[in-house]
Amino acid sequence: MLRGMRKASSNWLGKTIMAVVMGILIVSFGIWGIADIFRGFGQSTVAKVGGTEISLNEFRQIYTDRLQQIGRQFGRPLTQEQARAFGLDRQVLQQTIAEAALNEEAHRLGLGQSDDEIRRVVMNDPNFKGVDGKFDPQRFQAVIRNFGFTEQRYIAEQRRVSLRRQITGTIGAGIEPSKTMIDALSRYQNELRSVEFVKLDAAQAGQIDPPSPEALAAYFEDHKVQFRAPEYRKIAFVVISPEEVGKWTEVSDEDARKLFDQRKDRLGTPEKREVHQMVFPNVEEAQTARNRLTSGLSFEDLAKERGLNPADVDLGLVAKSAILDPAVADAAFALPSGEISQPVQGRFGVALVKVDKIEPGVEPNYAAAAPELKRELATERARTKVGELRDKMEDERGGGASVVEAAQKLGLSPVTIDAVDRSGRAPNGQPVANIPQGLDVVSQAFNSDVGVDNDPISFRGGYVWYDVLGITPSRERNLDEVRDQVEARWRQDQIAAKLKAKATEMVQKVEQGGKLADEASGIGAKVETAARFKRDDSPAGAPASLVTAAFRTAKDGVGQTPAGSDVVVFRVTDIVDPPVDAASDAVKKMKEDLDRSLTDEQVAAYVAKLETDIGTTINQAAFAQVTGANQ
Repeated sequence: MLRGMRKASSNWLGKTIMAVVMGILIVSFGIWGIADIFRGFGQSTVAKVGGTEISLNEFRQIYTDRLQQIGRQFGRPLTQEQARAFGLDRQVLQQTIAEAALNEEAHRLGLGQSDDEIRRVVMNDPNFKGVDGKFDPQRFQAVIRNFGFTEQRYIAEQRRVSLRRQITGTIGAGIEPSKTMIDALSRYQNELRSVEFVKLDAAQAGQIDPPSPEALAAYFEDHKVQFRAPEYRKIAFVVISPEEVGKWTEVSDEDARKLFDQRKDRLGTPEKREVHQMVFPNVEEAQTARNRLTSGLSFEDLAKERGLNPADVDLGLVAKSAILDPAVADAAFALPSGEISQPVQGRFGVALVKVDKIEPGVEPNYAAAAPELKRELATERARTKVGELRDKMEDERGGGASVVEAAQKLGLSPVTIDAVDRSGRAPNGQPVANIPQGLDVVSQAFNSDVGVDNDPISFRGGYVWYDVLGITPSRERNLDEVRDQVEARWRQDQIAAKLKAKATEMVQKVEQGGKLADEASGIGAKVETAARFKRDDSPAGAPASLVTAAFRTAKDGVGQTPAGSDVVVFRVTDIVDPPVDAASDAVKKMKEDLDRSLTDEQVAAYVAKLETDIGTTINQAAFAQVTGANQ
């Protein structure tokens, strides 16, 4: 749109019109107030819940923190496009609004939480405890910093969380599934069925003679819409992304070697050791314990004497960087296998360290790592180049150049696709090969038209410009164009009809007292079985449709079900309705899941009613600004 305005105002008439338009806008802002374009919001407010305003900066921080947390779980950053595709933007907004509504209700009810209680909650959090099982201030700071919190912000958030839990805990208190519900769900999940079945495929359909010309023509007329030629579009596009631009960049071995040296520790596999440690209050006790250990007492027996669990003394197979106490780490990685250290003054007391298994580290190899390092360096350098090329491309497009013309002028390589349908296939039915994976340029082109100046698409940290160069409308094909396809479809339908009739006949005979094995033998098929499967099982050789159909059929009942191009005839040979063992771990877990589900449902209904009662409004423009939906 901006490019169109710029082009329109390039002559004297356009400039005059634009001056009038801008003058009207300025006057309207002066009369009505610019905030009206946000429907009652300030530009800095994303949502209002009762008397609470969720500011743009506040929501941006919440949203960014959440994406970073998820990125750490995935092991790679999550882009805004991916977040929107997963629906994370709406989930975070709804959660933020729900929390604000509960905060409002807590304030209305006059709920509070003492400093002592907050302190107790924080100090009892297992995430903040050191190896000695006690609250570790340094670990506390490290953990909350890793999640983007300052101490003050974390404590304030914990206070709000605690108040919200008072409300939701009350709402969900006493909710539990009835015995009838547990029994019904347990029986539903654990019911077992067994079947015998026969698969009918093309071999059982018998001989299918070729259709006569008249029959094929009649079939084509009845199904003409299935063979209609789709609409095709001719499109051109050019990709400017760090990855593409990076291909042009020469990266020297010297530069790659520098990056290799910086990342050497991360590129290789560090040495790992199986480490045991035991902490004592002073050197004397530690030395006495060491003497006993060197005299034959095992580390495990000493731990039992001191009332320690295996988890209290076993750090596992770890790299040096994974040991929190530097003094213990140094001692552990200086010991030979099987030996016990001298007393070590560590951060949490005096420690004895024992090392068992040692896995040597693997030194990284520059030659193996160089291609990836060079690609990464080239991509990083290309990011700046992408911005420059984007501006130049926009200037060329603003001057009236087509995508192909602008790309060629800038030394880029545009791609032209002569014909592609909505599914991304060429007229030969094969996928178009020269569209980068993940680039949704085809659907964008089908939402545009010839001559339209399209906005660029964001793609892999860069941009894609595209033009629709031509449109070939959908049309009816004649029989000669699709004769082979029509005959193949006619044959499929004939086979399906014969298999359906054969299966119906078999079902009727078995229902009248016949044996499924006899019927199968008569048509050259074999009987297979699937025994004692549940609703969500996948028995070997049994199609999923058979499992579903078996649980809709009574014992000794006979039925048929499609399975792709085949048809399956089956008989339910056994049904086992297992007793419900309320004391079993499976039923206990199911009850816990039901408890949680019912509580969540009750709380969700309460929060939804609360949001309605106190009033909730959303500034969609500000929300789109934070989540990148307006880019």
